[in-house]
Amino acid sequence: MGTIDNPRVQELSQILKALGHPTRLFIIEEIAKQPACVCELKERIGADTSTVSKHLSILRNAGLVDIQKAGTMVYYSLSCSCVEDCIQALYPLIKLKQKRYSDMLQ
Repeated sequence: MGTIDNPRVQELSQILKALGHPTRLFIIEEIAKQPACVCELKERIGADTSTVSKHLSILRNAGLVDIQKAGTMVYYSLSCSCVEDCIQALYPLIKLKQKRYSDMLQ
């Protein structure tokens, strides 16, 4: 079995694809602070309900978010704190990239 067919690599690819959209990253950062329902996220994002629901579905299918029902409301939260940790771990790379770009302009 080649590396590209490896189930672990395929699963990681699905997770990274789910994180590869600015709106979904924003949702991850928002629900890392506290669980939120679609209507709350809709307000923060400025998108319609169906768009937010679609993004949440992608995140949920990738295993990044969990749901908790409270009456008729559904709240979304991170499935694991490692999701936020992973994103936070990339911020030094952003700073390095910005520094390199800044150095090139000088």
